Amino acid sequence: MSFLRSIHTYGRMIKFSHSIFALPFALSGAALAAAQSGIGAVQLAWIVVAMVGARSAAMGFNRLVDRHIDADNPRTAQRELPSGQVSPASVSLLVVISSGALVVAAWQLNPLCLYLSPLVLAVLFFYSLTKRFTWASHLVLGLSLGGAPLGAWVAVTGGFAWTPIMLSMAVLTWVAGFDIIYSCQDRDYDVQVGLHSIPARFGLDGALRIARLLHVASVGLMVILGWHAEMGVIYALGVLVIAGLLVWEHRLVRPDDLARVNMAFLNLNAIISVVYFASTVTDILVFGDAPALLLGKEDIQ
Repeated sequence: MSFLRSIHTYGRMIKFSHSIFALPFALSGAALAAAQSGIGAVQLAWIVVAMVGARSAAMGFNRLVDRHIDADNPRTAQRELPSGQVSPASVSLLVVISSGALVVAAWQLNPLCLYLSPLVLAVLFFYSLTKRFTWASHLVLGLSLGGAPLGAWVAVTGGFAWTPIMLSMAVLTWVAGFDIIYSCQDRDYDVQVGLHSIPARFGLDGALRIARLLHVASVGLMVILGWHAEMGVIYALGVLVIAGLLVWEHRLVRPDDLARVNMAFLNLNAIISVVYFASTVTDILVFGDAPALLLGKEDIQ
């Protein structure tokens, strides 16, 4: 029971449940690639390992370097690290192990993934430092999560293409937008201690307007991707649902009422990522080459 409680504590610390934000988009990137070249079960498993390792390393590093800031902020003072539920040494070990899992998974996938894995870790770790010197930290977070579908595409195909780049840009703007909404809660604290964020720089009204523009761009990029990749009506309906969910998200939060930020941040965005994955895969299965999704490249040939 003590071991299970420890697992739960560490999972809570790195917000493991929030993996639902990035993982469905990574799998969407893999599905789009598989529609062209096929994918095997082992390959898919290593993609999941790489995603979990990358996100666990990033969140562990973020909690580690922000532990003093979190301890000083009333909203975050009870997090696992500043409250003493876990130690800095154990979190450092988690970061090392998770980073190793990413590198091993990349090695198992293909040489390009292995060569890119240090760059991926550098971007993931760099984000945690950006709030100290730039209000564009939200965009760096978007880049961190936006790399997931591109990484999955590279894992399947061994190369780059415009389709995953557009999806990565869509994820980047989506993540940056909802992170701005979430960070509105800390606007006063950020201003007080000199941390940088879009709400601290532009105020709550300006921040929410910027978040809306980023989400409009995200939906636009999804539409362009659908046209470029010749997706069908199921994909289009999925993007339409996502647009409606984003409108709802922005109606939940106002500069003078942040009470529903957590609902907008967690619930709706989790639904958005799952809707995108489900509509993309279903569209490929219905209108594309369904058998190719389940085959390795050698089977297709």
